[in-house]
Amino acid sequence: MRLVPRQRRWHKARRRRGAALVMVLGTIAILTVLLGELQEQSSSGLAAAIAERDRLVAEYHARSAVNLARLLIATEPTVRRALAPIFMMLGAKPPQIPVWEFAPQVLGAFGDATGTETFRAFANVDPSAGTNLGLGGAGRFEVAIVDEDSKLNVNVAARGDIISQTRLSAQLLGLLAQPQYSPMFEQPDADGQHSDQPTVCGALMDWADSDENLQPCDPRAEGPISAGTEDNFYQTIGLAYFRKNAAYDSLDELRLVRAVGDDFWATFVDPEPNDPHKRIMTVWGQGRINVNTANAQTLLALVCAGAPDSELCLDPVQAQAFIMGVTLARSLTMGVPLFGSPGDFVSVMKGKGMVGPLLAALNVKPVTFKSDSEMKKMVSTESKVFSIYADGVVSGTKRETRVRIQATIDFRQAQPLGALPEPAAGTAGAGAAGSVVTAAPKPKEETTTSAEQLTPAELVAAMASDPAGNVIYWRVE
Repeated sequence: MRLVPRQRRWHKARRRRGAALVMVLGTIAILTVLLGELQEQSSSGLAAAIAERDRLVAEYHARSAVNLARLLIATEPTVRRALAPIFMMLGAKPPQIPVWEFAPQVLGAFGDATGTETFRAFANVDPSAGTNLGLGGAGRFEVAIVDEDSKLNVNVAARGDIISQTRLSAQLLGLLAQPQYSPMFEQPDADGQHSDQPTVCGALMDWADSDENLQPCDPRAEGPISAGTEDNFYQTIGLAYFRKNAAYDSLDELRLVRAVGDDFWATFVDPEPNDPHKRIMTVWGQGRINVNTANAQTLLALVCAGAPDSELCLDPVQAQAFIMGVTLARSLTMGVPLFGSPGDFVSVMKGKGMVGPLLAALNVKPVTFKSDSEMKKMVSTESKVFSIYADGVVSGTKRETRVRIQATIDFRQAQPLGALPEPAAGTAGAGAAGSVVTAAPKPKEETTTSAEQLTPAELVAAMASDPAGNVIYWRVE
């Protein structure tokens, strides 16, 4: 049967009736994909911008904490002068006051609400009466200050003189050669070699020592020995580098020394990474160990450096009792220095002084050093080099942004706060036409110094000597 034209058009339209729906559905699907991709890109961009903003805020919180910590350390001479009359009444010289140990409490006034409450409880002062205090809810900072002079400084080997190297080798052996650690050296080290304590000690020193002679770290040796294959040893065991023959730049560089693996690091270098106070070794510092701030394990190594044959260094029970006694004495004094001088430390180890009887009560035997004078030269009661660990923290809805800054500050050349160097009598200054002008002696009644009274050289020295110390290491994580 043949269809009329109208019927043909109707049949064609009927066959095309679903095409529009398919086109609409396809268009919606494409728009949905594009919209989803646009939303994902926008969300990712927004999240990245927020993360970068929080990271920047956290970094500047950490920078602020570093600067506040430097200021706190710089106030120590002022605190010491304020407490001097108390010590003078006791007939003692005022010691360095470890103000840095109270950094979280003191600097809490500049942090968040929790820090403010910590400061209020510590100082019994309401910081709300002050101005420009606190972070205003924009995050917080956490800070810890560690004096590097309380650690064993392996960079002493870079000095190159035999006296410094002999003292360092004695300290390292005093740490490594204690009998409780012997099983560690009976196993293969990180490089698959069997290295005893003198070998590892020598490798630590030889990395920083530029001399071609290898420090044996052997008390039976009378002097340095030939380097032999030490330069080639790293290649022999499959390492792609030689020894450095220069000072360590950072603590992490210790991991490059042969035989230093994770076990060694966790036992002798940094037992608790989250608590830098328990760190034992350093690559900064003056060289002498501050016995007032050194942890008990470091003090034990120092004692064994001067008396390696004492019962304290041969009996693990004695060593444990010593660590317990030092920890107990520190808790009883609540931060007050235990030793007024290196001689006090030597006397205590002989069973005298204030802490000696406490150690004796714990059955710690008195120690007889090979040389009292040599031991005193290894000891200090003041710190001048500090590491500041500052964490800036910004909390978000689903995540927390944290930036850590580690800054090592050297205060050896720092002027006291508010002080300028005195112009020396007879100091030569620059005159007209290159002539030499001699400064007149200063009258005794004049005690203040202004910038106008300084020679150009003294003014440059004053500007170079930051009361907040000089930054010698800076790391952002």
